[in-house]
Amino acid sequence: MENVIESKSFEFAVKIVKMAIEIKKNKLHYELGSQVLRSGTSIGANIAEAQEAQSKKDFVSKLSIALKEANETEYWLRLLERTEIIDTEVAKQLIGEVKEIQRILTAILKTSSYNK
Repeated sequence: MENVIESKSFEFAVKIVKMAIEIKKNKLHYELGSQVLRSGTSIGANIAEAQEAQSKKDFVSKLSIALKEANETEYWLRLLERTEIIDTEVAKQLIGEVKEIQRILTAILKTSSYNK
């Protein structure tokens, strides 16, 4: 059975990597590309780690970190759009995807917290 959040976060990370490669071609924006690359790929990495969590507490911790990284990624994407480093349509698509990931993570965390 497919793990929806894991596959969505992976596909999102692929798009972030491709976008960061384009941003980094312009030396002036190299650091911003690095920031969004780090946070955008960390979401899926933490979700993947949560799949093999040693306890419910570890699971919640990893997903909480993934949610924080998703929030940070949304910030960087909004900044990149506002400063016209990335196209508005690209930004809107990626922001929509990260918001969906945030909603899913929030729902999983609420369910996990209620079932302590």
